[in-house]
Amino acid sequence: MNESKILQNEFFLILKNAGVSEELIRKSWEEIHIRYSESHRKYHTLTHLYYFLNRLKEFQNRISDWDIVLLALFYHDLIYDVKEKDNEEQSADISQTRLELFGYSKDRINLCKNLIIATKTHESTQDETADIFTDCDLSILGAELKYYQEYSEQIREEYNIYPDELYKPGRKKVLEHFLSMDFIFKTKEYREKKEKQARENLSWELGTL
Repeated sequence: MNESKILQNEFFLILKNAGVSEELIRKSWEEIHIRYSESHRKYHTLTHLYYFLNRLKEFQNRISDWDIVLLALFYHDLIYDVKEKDNEEQSADISQTRLELFGYSKDRINLCKNLIIATKTHESTQDETADIFTDCDLSILGAELKYYQEYSEQIREEYNIYPDELYKPGRKKVLEHFLSMDFIFKTKEYREKKEKQARENLSWELGTL
């Protein structure tokens, strides 16, 4: 089964269990599929969602509202335009509109929005669910160097509208932001398994700019 089908099945299962109509689920999935398949995306794609999903599953027993966390996953990069500064806010707003249609409570909708907004800075929120969510979103930073190199190339492709003289200073700022953090990862597991590798990867990329 391919990544898209696995993601679709997860999405359908959550919303069927919530009593959402099949037609609305199908339309909502089509929107997600179309958005994450946009031609300008090279990293923020369905493959990223699939990888993110598998990392979240490693923490599933510590997540109290699994369905909402998964919906936050599906909507967190729904809007992705490298020319804009408010992609996360736009994605969060759309998630609110969709979850209202699905019939979720205000509290659960706010949880979904807060998780999406947390991916803007990836700073610690002192909330375990948000920390797990942002760690899983960033898990590629702590992958083996060859996978990190693929990721950095894909990010460059997503920003290909910008020449090096504009891209490199901006990217450098992002890398330095992560390296300046006391810890990139918030969970004990990721600090032990991925922190050292992430810092090596980020330093490697910084050296290429």
